[in-house]
Amino acid sequence: MAKDYYAVLGIEKTATTDAIKKAYRKLAVKYHPDKNPGDKAAEERFKEITEAYTVLSDADKRRQYDQFGEAGFHQRFSQEDIFRNVDLNDIFREFGIGGDDLFSQLFGGRGGGFRGGAFHGGRRQPLRGQDLLLRLVIPFRQAILGGERQIDLTRHGHVEPIKVRIPPGVENGQKLRVAGKGAPSPANGPSGDLLLEIEVGTDPVFARDGQDLTVTVAVPFTGACLGTSIDVPTLEGEKRVKLKPGTRSGSRIRLKGFGVPGNPGGDLYAIVEVAVPAELTTEQQKLLEKLRDTGM
Repeated sequence: MAKDYYAVLGIEKTATTDAIKKAYRKLAVKYHPDKNPGDKAAEERFKEITEAYTVLSDADKRRQYDQFGEAGFHQRFSQEDIFRNVDLNDIFREFGIGGDDLFSQLFGGRGGGFRGGAFHGGRRQPLRGQDLLLRLVIPFRQAILGGERQIDLTRHGHVEPIKVRIPPGVENGQKLRVAGKGAPSPANGPSGDLLLEIEVGTDPVFARDGQDLTVTVAVPFTGACLGTSIDVPTLEGEKRVKLKPGTRSGSRIRLKGFGVPGNPGGDLYAIVEVAVPAELTTEQQKLLEKLRDTGM
């Protein structure tokens, strides 16, 4: 089940790194197994706050957790992913709450184990099936807005249709995890997971820069000089925007909140491209020559 890691540690989403450490240390000392012998509820609470700290103390994991929310984050990260390459025994020792190999006692492995065959609570678990990796190409706008895709996966000798939820704001190269849809276990254990590596298609109108979107809008020369109103494409339809007189080519107009959805969401930037006509009428040429003679 997805967890609100900030609520688990009792902190705000704006908490600093020091505040996260302070909150974790206080709770870890309170729920440490040595202080609560035989208390399974306290042990589970200790595991929960340790998982929350592991995510929020890592800048990249925290960014993705904030961006995609609880459900989206856990679709991308299993518990194994969260603890991979993390030596929690070192962290426990740093906070003075360690014991010899406390992580193994609680989680059944060191720093990102969680593999088939590890010991969990003193009982050996059946070997887990391997994960499968597939590439999934999705349209640009579905990557931004989210949606649902169906894929046909060949498993156990037959084709199985699987519906996959695409969370809003998914990025190129990210992996979505579909639990239990990987290879079967060789020893009657749980199946592995299906990992879908996302490849985002291009869009003829929009480009993406992190959480922001950009779009190029053509503006007539006179409109750039005198000021005008233009229609800017957005993912929600066109939006009328006023341009100030003297707007230069390459100017960026910010439409707040019209970028990639998320927490925080992004903005849309309309990049002005002053249009120069390839051909002029006789009257237009005479008028421009007069403007030239004025020094413009």
